[in-house]
Amino acid sequence: MEEIRKTQKKYCSIAITFAIFAGIVFFLFGLKPIGKGLILGTIFSIFNFILMGEALPMKIGISRNRAGVYSFLSILFRYALLAIPLVSAIKLARFNIGATVCGIFMVQMVILADNILHQYYFSTQKKNYTEKLLWKN
Repeated sequence: MEEIRKTQKKYCSIAITFAIFAGIVFFLFGLKPIGKGLILGTIFSIFNFILMGEALPMKIGISRNRAGVYSFLSILFRYALLAIPLVSAIKLARFNIGATVCGIFMVQMVILADNILHQYYFSTQKKNYTEKLLWKN
């Protein structure tokens, strides 16, 4: 459980920090609905990610049928949660729908970017290490 919380803290912190800074930039350029939509979507993305992490340990050690029902209800609840910012963006002009959708996927984009950067970093480190070995011999 501790590892899940560390992962949640890492990715959620990066996501909300990026959304706030991007929102401020949009605010400065007079694009307030885009900034608000991005921040709103990111907040709900974080809630969704935290709920997934909290639900994982509850599925361990129960029967298959019960786990299936529990998983279905968890997904249903999380989709309903993600519908809140979408409906808000559709109904209210103060939120941009495109930015809200981008915000909803913010945690996933942070995870993807982190994995891509790690792949690139480790591949260049391995390449540099290999080159150093070749030059020594």
